Amino acid sequence: MDAFFASVEQRDRPELRGKAVIVGGDGRRGVVAAASYEARLYGVRSAMPAGRARRLCPHAVFVRPRHALYREVSGRIFEIFADFSPLVEGLSLDEAFIDMSEAARDEDVLVLARRLKRRISVEVGLTASIGIGNSKLVAKLASAYDKPDGLTWIRPDQVRQFLDPQPVRRLPGVGPSTAARLQDAGILTIGQLRRAPLDWLAPVLGRQASGFRQRAAGIDERAVSVERTRRSISQESTFERDLHDMDEIEEVIRQQASRCAQRLSDRGLYARSVHLKLRSGGFSTLTRSRTLSGYTRSPARIADAAVELANEWARYQSRVGVRLIGVGVAALASRPDPGQLLSG
Repeated sequence: MDAFFASVEQRDRPELRGKAVIVGGDGRRGVVAAASYEARLYGVRSAMPAGRARRLCPHAVFVRPRHALYREVSGRIFEIFADFSPLVEGLSLDEAFIDMSEAARDEDVLVLARRLKRRISVEVGLTASIGIGNSKLVAKLASAYDKPDGLTWIRPDQVRQFLDPQPVRRLPGVGPSTAARLQDAGILTIGQLRRAPLDWLAPVLGRQASGFRQRAAGIDERAVSVERTRRSISQESTFERDLHDMDEIEEVIRQQASRCAQRLSDRGLYARSVHLKLRSGGFSTLTRSRTLSGYTRSPARIADAAVELANEWARYQSRVGVRLIGVGVAALASRPDPGQLLSG
């Protein structure tokens, strides 16, 4: 994801779009958690002390982090990843490896990547940069090659051409101290590292010399490791104008409930909890959930529970105005006891 935390803030607060935004950095000893691309033009980077960021970009808008929201948005993005492949390895809230080998048997990988970018843009309102390669290493470096909103495909016969001119410090595993040792030895690019004789590298890199040289050649046999456990499925929409009519709001909720139910069915899952998220035009967010008497993947049951939550909320509002609606299901099970299944 591109400048993830800052992009979420710019998405939710139109007045921040196009401006230098720094997430975090409160207080004298604060640290930058994320910086928008407008702020990065001035040299601001994540993990930078707030004081230095202020000096580099004095006109930047500092925003307090909303980590619960970032986790929520990340969960939605990972749901989209899972629609493309069951083999997803999350590296952080905003980055993942996705093994597309199976999907690419039936469809061109470039078409799949474009569709993935489009879904993230339409359904989450954010941009992602995608790198395609025949290994984790190549895909990761390709994803950083054309940010923001980039798409870079490095075919197997292009790997050396792509890697060789890049600074050696960009190679995964080469930290500041290793980069300094290589620089002292006259190795500045990945290509120079790849071509260096092993017996010449050993005094510089020790026992890791062979591994570093393999990586410099783009050789990376690591498989995508699936560690994330699916805990929920959700669907949400943000509107250009606030919705004030409850019939209109209910229609959106039922559409979202239907999509959640379809995803449950596609994955052979059932849910026992329904949750609803509503965000007002003033950016206050309400989240409510309801535990059902049994497991279901019925669109009607999910929708009815979510609509009830919305109506309960509306009864205490003098004026209804909603800019975001989200419906989700949780407490998932693949094989619930038959006695716990709800009919209909």
